[in-house]
Amino acid sequence: MSGSPLLKPSPSYDGGAAPDAFWPRGWWKVVDYKVGIVPLPVFVLLLALITGFTLTGKVPSDILMATVLLAMGGFTCAEIGKRLPVLRNIGAAAILATFIPSALAYYKLLPASIITSVTEFTKVSNFLYLFIASIIVGSILGMDRRVLIQGFLKIFVPLAIGSIVAGAVGTAVGVAMGMSAHHTFFFVVAPIMAGGVGEGAIPLSIGYSTLLGQPQGELFAQVLPPVMMGSLTAIVLAGTLNYVGKRYPHLTGEGRLQPSSEGEAVLERDDNVVRLVDMHTIGAALVTAVTLYLIGVLGQSLLDFPAPVTMLFLAVVLKLTQAVSPTLQQGAYQIYRFFSVVVTYPLLFAIGIALTPWDKLIAAFHYANVVTIVSTVVTLMATGFVVGRLMGMYPIECAVVNACHSGQGGTGDVAILTAANRMALMPFAQIATRIGGAITVTAVLIVLSRFT
Repeated sequence: MSGSPLLKPSPSYDGGAAPDAFWPRGWWKVVDYKVGIVPLPVFVLLLALITGFTLTGKVPSDILMATVLLAMGGFTCAEIGKRLPVLRNIGAAAILATFIPSALAYYKLLPASIITSVTEFTKVSNFLYLFIASIIVGSILGMDRRVLIQGFLKIFVPLAIGSIVAGAVGTAVGVAMGMSAHHTFFFVVAPIMAGGVGEGAIPLSIGYSTLLGQPQGELFAQVLPPVMMGSLTAIVLAGTLNYVGKRYPHLTGEGRLQPSSEGEAVLERDDNVVRLVDMHTIGAALVTAVTLYLIGVLGQSLLDFPAPVTMLFLAVVLKLTQAVSPTLQQGAYQIYRFFSVVVTYPLLFAIGIALTPWDKLIAAFHYANVVTIVSTVVTLMATGFVVGRLMGMYPIECAVVNACHSGQGGTGDVAILTAANRMALMPFAQIATRIGGAITVTAVLIVLSRFT
């Protein structure tokens, strides 16, 4: 049993029972084997229960069933990815947790009732933004104020330079592959850096439709595949950078954007302080994170400004003005830790089924498209690496943040940072995705208006 690739060994037990006695200590060892976070006996029982619900044709879409389905699916895929030779070093866990369920759903290898249950829960519950709110607020409130100020001001430089260089290189490669410069830039390169689907591909296709006089649906179908393929490329490269960072530790801060001489990235490294955080404080921190997000939602309905960006800005203001007590900051960090460790792979599984169309991803695997997309993302990340190092920041962290500029919006940020094992960079990733994407869409539409 201990040789199974999905199982994690339990701590050893000693005591008064005979060494060969199974009950209770032998059974405890079985219970402490886990698939991800799910104890083995519970895993087996849940498989039977899910099968039973599926056979009845009635799989609920509530939070109870979603917790089971997403945990089972997400951690199973992730555990497989973590044990694949070579691929485990380049983000296979995040890739498999996202793309296996997408393929299973598309080819109808999952029961329709399960697909419906996961899709309805994911879209109705706003699960993704609960995760993003907890990660952003937790990581910002746990960050050193000096590093926060320096990081937010400096990260725009490698991001801006990377976008310009990647746009030029990607277009040149597309032309070399036989595509026109117009098609390459507007329909392959620009969508990659537009900020994902909802905030990027959709407004971009609407703008194209207005300027070109073509149906928005047809244009959306053209710009979506590069978004998907660009995000997949960024995930793989981010996982590769995580491996490079382990081989060359001087290139990375393991989630810190600035060198330690400029301040530690997080306060919560003091374990003695962390132990003092009680459950009430953690609950208060969760309510605080959700409150900031809801303020952003209200602002978006009034001003049409992205809610996550408003939330990020408010969290930064609270941190810089010291409006949040150190205890609540530590509680926010505990929320961040919980979501990054426990919720990430279940969320990716939900994203794979509900938000990642497999056919659109496959459509991007045209030879000229693949070469152009990979060239664009590699250039974007390489430029971030070089410019970040010249500016005194950790080059791997800068490259990972730039990678998020080519991701699939918020879902891409989660997958990319998971593959890179640097979820603490989420605030900077949101800058790259939301603000960088908005600037890209605006600039591209202005340029297109001059050529029509």
